[in-house]
Order: sequence, then C-alpha cells, then structure tokens
Amino acid sequence: MRIERVEAIPLTGDTVDGGWPQGHEPQENLHTLIEITTDEGITGVGSCFTSGALVQGALDLLSPLLIHESAEEPERVTEKLRRSSFWQGRGGSVEHAISGIDIALWDIMGKVCQQPVSRLLGGNYRDRIKPYGSMLFDEPEILATRLQETVARGFKAIKLGWRPFGRRNRKFDELLIQTARDTVGPDIELMVDAGGSEQFWPHGLNWARETAQMLADYEIVWFEEPLPPDDIEGYIELTKQSPVPIASGEVLTRRESFLPWIERRAVDILQPDCTKNGGLSESRRIAWAAFDHNVQLIPHGWNTAIGLAADLQLSAAMPVARYVEYLTPCAYVEDLTVEPFQLDDEGYLKIPQTPGLGVTLDHDKLKKYRR
Repeated sequence: MRIERVEAIPLTGDTVDGGWPQGHEPQENLHTLIEITTDEGITGVGSCFTSGALVQGALDLLSPLLIHESAEEPERVTEKLRRSSFWQGRGGSVEHAISGIDIALWDIMGKVCQQPVSRLLGGNYRDRIKPYGSMLFDEPEILATRLQETVARGFKAIKLGWRPFGRRNRKFDELLIQTARDTVGPDIELMVDAGGSEQFWPHGLNWARETAQMLADYEIVWFEEPLPPDDIEGYIELTKQSPVPIASGEVLTRRESFLPWIERRAVDILQPDCTKNGGLSESRRIAWAAFDHNVQLIPHGWNTAIGLAADLQLSAAMPVARYVEYLTPCAYVEDLTVEPFQLDDEGYLKIPQTPGLGVTLDHDKLKKYRR
C-alpha cells in the first residue's frame, strides 16, 4: 500500500486564545490537520501544532520523499523524512509537519491491521484515563465562573495557565490560586502552568522556588513551565528543591532534545507534544526513555481532537500514565469528529479500541473550520 496524496487542512474560525500577550483571534490559524490518502483508498489523519502555511512549506519539501512511499511503516518512513531533511529542518516547523504525517500513518497502519494504535505501540495497560481540563487564568470573578463551568462539564482535574498569573505580583498570584481552590473545593485536582515559554519571561529560580512553596499550600498537583524552556540548569535546581512536582518539555522536538532532560532528571514530569515533537513514533521512544529513568510522562495537548486521540493511544500503551490534557472549551477538540469525546461519571475518558486512532473526522463539521 502506497501513499498517494498528502493534504494540509488549516483550522480557523474558532481558535482558542493561547495566552500570549498579543492574544489570539478566532480566525487565526494555529493548528493544521494532515490527511494522507493511499492508493487503496484508506485514509489517515494527523495533527500539527503550527500554521497551515508552515506545514504546506514543509510538505513541499518532504513530498518528493513521501509520495509513493509505504503507508504501512510509520516509524521507518518518518525517520527517513527526519534524516533526509536534516539541514532544512532538525526541529521547528519541518518536524511539526513530520509529526502530523507520523500520526496519520499510524492511523492508517491501525486501519490496515484492524487494531487500535495503542496495541501496535506495544499493548494496552489501561482502557481509560483522566483528562484535565486545560484553560487560561483570568480575573478572579471571571476565573471562578469558568471554573464552575468546567466542573459542570464533568472534569475532575483542571489546569490553569498563563496570564495574568506571574504577570503582576505575588499577592495577586495567590489570590488567583485561592480563588480557584475555593471555587472547586478540595476534591478537584488543580495544576498550574506559569507559561515560562512566553517571550521575554521575566522570572528566574528564586521566583519559581517561592511560588512553588505557595502552590504547595493549596495542594497543586504540579507546577508547569515556571522557567524559560531552555533553562535546564535552573530546572534541575528547582526540581531538587520544589515541594510541588515540576513539569516542562512541550516546546522540545526530536527525541535527542529530550534525553538531557530525562538523564539529568531536570523535571519530575516530562510533557512531549506529539503534534510537534515527531509524532507517535518519537513520543513512544521518549516515553520509554522517561519510564526507564523513573520520570513521569504526561502528554502536552493544547491541540485538536486528532491530537487528543493520539495522546490517548500513547497513554494506553505506557506502563505509567495518569492524565491527558484536554483543551476546553474548544471546537477543534469537541466539534470535529463523528462521535465526540465523553467523560464518564468519574471524570475519565475511555480510550478508543476501534482500528487506528479510534476517531473519525466529520467532514461536514470540518467545513466550518477548514481554510
């Protein structure tokens, strides 16, 4: 079975604000789907956390290496793309595009084998997992309302991130955390994402250490990106001292970039994003390296229904997995598939066991968002 066509599908019209200082408008294109069609009519779909223009540029570069290749060998094919585009890519948007290609090829492989991707990745350790609702901080009154809405949707764990946390003063930061805890009560798990990958992040180790102590007083599950994403020495020191587990890794691409963070135990929780870091093939390698070094892995997933489906399949196939990220509310997660994701009464997501990624794009719904 051969690859016949590869199409980039930029998503626009309902883009969720990502928290950057300039904000994001609904019509901005931050996410792009990739659909691969084979010469036997089987299709697979992947997702990239980058704009359609960048994905299309990468596809123009990669297509001569990809068209007519095997559609049933995702790891070999995407490793070929990675090595053959080394001088033009080696990370960045080329690797983001390879990520979407890889996910789509695993989707095809599962359909060909009539197996869920998780089984092809090695087998199922679980059939459900807890999603945490991922949302931005806001002014206290607005924050309380949005938290109530998220709990009402059935989430038992919620992550709050980015502005205005860390952008004013310590007193206001604690007011936000106290508001969140008072709103949801003691039984909802809360995580905090400082957003240290924002441009010109002003805080260093001392701020992060003192903030972590405050978060511990409110039983925060983990503290994410409290430092700039390349400050590995700062993370190593912080992870040793923090009373709250430290998480990072969403901006890294390629397995080689993750190894120093794993081997030096720079974080308690590693957060690869399979729509950026090379797809399921790279994420599987990263996950096993983390497991071998007793580092927790929780996928980053500020993305689409396809990205979430890929995270679910990866999480099913790892010996230790506790959460997946679920951006909410988000039309690109909740309004793209034939059967939407449903939380059970305990706030868990069932991991699909149908062939491939286990989700089917609804192309009629997709018309609203494809550019």
